[in-house]
Amino acid sequence: MDRRNFLKKLGLGTATIAAPAIVSCTSDKSSGAPHEPATGKMTMRINPNTGDVVSLLGYGMMRLPVVGGNGSAREEHSEIDQEEVNRLVDYAIEHGVNYFDTSPAYCQGQSEHATGIALARHDRSKLFIATKLSNFSPDTRSRAASIEMFHNSLRELQTTYIDYMLLHAIGGGKDAMQEFEERYIDNGILDFLIEQRNKGVVRNLGFSYHGDIAIYDLALKMHDEGKVKWDFVQIELNYLDWEWANEINDRNTDAKYLYAELAKRRIPAVIMEPLLGGRLANLPDPLAHRVKKRDPQRSIASWAFRYAGTWPGVLTVLSGMTLMEHLKDNLLSYCPLEPLNEEEMRALERLGGDIVSYNTIPCNDCKYCMPCPYGINIPAIFVQHNKCLAEDHVPHDRMDPTYAAARRAYLVGMNRAVERERQADHCIGCGHCEPHCPQRIKIPQELQRISEYTDKLMREE
Repeated sequence: MDRRNFLKKLGLGTATIAAPAIVSCTSDKSSGAPHEPATGKMTMRINPNTGDVVSLLGYGMMRLPVVGGNGSAREEHSEIDQEEVNRLVDYAIEHGVNYFDTSPAYCQGQSEHATGIALARHDRSKLFIATKLSNFSPDTRSRAASIEMFHNSLRELQTTYIDYMLLHAIGGGKDAMQEFEERYIDNGILDFLIEQRNKGVVRNLGFSYHGDIAIYDLALKMHDEGKVKWDFVQIELNYLDWEWANEINDRNTDAKYLYAELAKRRIPAVIMEPLLGGRLANLPDPLAHRVKKRDPQRSIASWAFRYAGTWPGVLTVLSGMTLMEHLKDNLLSYCPLEPLNEEEMRALERLGGDIVSYNTIPCNDCKYCMPCPYGINIPAIFVQHNKCLAEDHVPHDRMDPTYAAARRAYLVGMNRAVERERQADHCIGCGHCEPHCPQRIKIPQELQRISEYTDKLMREE
């Protein structure tokens, strides 16, 4: 079935869809400098449940800048640069962004506080704040502890109501069904959140999904049976995960299924990981050249954002933007959106299959696996290993004339990216990290594989 018929089958092929409607201006390429987004051009979507007019670009407050400018505030002991957060938020709002997504778990617990400070300087009635009930730890799953987490979110965000409230990352963990029941059902917290919605303290109630498809299907069955009305659902959608998620990890679910299930119920989709933690902005060189040939003026990342934004059932696309250059590039993609045509969509989906062939580790650099009790910098190791794969700096055959250069590039790159005492060879295989990974990576196995490979390269002078 082609995409046009696929959309028609879901009831999304006409201008009268009940999914989020596009209300943007038409494109005006003459507005603004080539690399400076124009104001007043943001593509907006209408939430059919509430009439909310939401910016297609949503600000994910997971990767906030830190004092000193070295990366984002997801490492232990890092301090958020509040002045820079304020500057980024101000620029985003000036250019039409009005949806801000945070969590008690983000930035080592600092994100809600920083987000609250930044947004309190603006008109609350014009903003949509999303946060989550992130009761992952067993000591936060009691009714009292979970309710306190909810009220603390209100305090930190300096607000009296939450526009978009989520059950956080259902479907994860070793026993996803048991965790779902313990976190939200047995303790009555789902009923509590429904009550808060009835009171207006929560305006929209939904969930974010990772992992076990049985939990996703169960949550939607609860919607079908009238046990709970989901106003929106947050899923991972990008051109790699559309049809290849299961190829990367046989415990993941293709976005094609996730999106279709929401679309046929007319539930708006909020999109996370449009770039897969930056992987779709840093493609292997041969694939990057192929993308740039299509339009040298566009960034590689912009194609992934346009792909996610082209789907009509999408309410907003979240991006964790640490640097102003990230924010500006994403604004260029959506101020306004130029939807992809059929050929472009299919070309990107084929590109996803080519990315899979590089056999990278499906790490999104979310740092849910951190902190490691033994100090290993798991995401940095995986990101650096993937970077070497993309740049063809992973040596294999000693007879290859490029072997020595590739070997040096791999070892030097890893040592520069990750402190020696935090590298893969320090992993003892305790497994503390694995249940927390949304991508369900077998982390100890991957670390052992990288450790053995690195050790082999070090011995081969």
